[in-house]
Amino acid sequence: MASMEADEYARMDEAESRLWWYRALHARLLDALAPVRGRVLDAGCGTGGLLNVIHARRPDLELAGLEWDLTAARRAAAKSGVPVARGSVNATPFAEATFDAVIAADVLCHAAVDPVRALAELRRILRPGGRLIVNMPAYAWLMSAHDRRVHNARRMSAPEIARMLTAAGFAPAKVTYWNALLLPLMIARRKIAARRHNSASDVAVPSPWLDAMLYAVTGVERALPFDPPAGGSVLAVATRV
Repeated sequence: MASMEADEYARMDEAESRLWWYRALHARLLDALAPVRGRVLDAGCGTGGLLNVIHARRPDLELAGLEWDLTAARRAAAKSGVPVARGSVNATPFAEATFDAVIAADVLCHAAVDPVRALAELRRILRPGGRLIVNMPAYAWLMSAHDRRVHNARRMSAPEIARMLTAAGFAPAKVTYWNALLLPLMIARRKIAARRHNSASDVAVPSPWLDAMLYAVTGVERALPFDPPAGGSVLAVATRV
């Protein structure tokens, strides 16, 4: 199973506690975890930024991580203080019905992941009534240098993700776009960057004022009383039946 490029893991490890996009994603995932009690797995936990945040904000949860890349798994365990197993989401090392919730944040998009096998595995290790929380990058036409560097093979629309989860045996999922207000800027940046195959990674912390402004925009969007019709990412919450 192929790992991401080492330099991209290093960028993520350094940036994920500060970069506006990671902080916005973590806020969304914490919202989705709000009703969950018990054992939670971060499947494909990378360098552990999300595990660290959940451990700090939800000390009531029993957390575990799963990561294929050995260096990233070690970083995640050291950063979060949470046990991290090395393995693939295509064939996890956990027993059936182990977890009350599983998070797969930007994992099913990876080239080494077979979404059908992975979703069958995640359903297997969830307890009946358990919650699967999936984040995916939206729209195939938004593929970028960052996608290439982290070996993303797929970006999907909300209806595509809903159908995929239903086909995997989950109850109909709540699937919503987010990062909608900044989508025009994302499109403009990626359409230009796409012309240069070696364009820079997306994992770069901008100036503090710009980072704060971008994060504030995602906060405004998160407070909206309606779901946006489009966005740069898709968040799905499904139930194991």
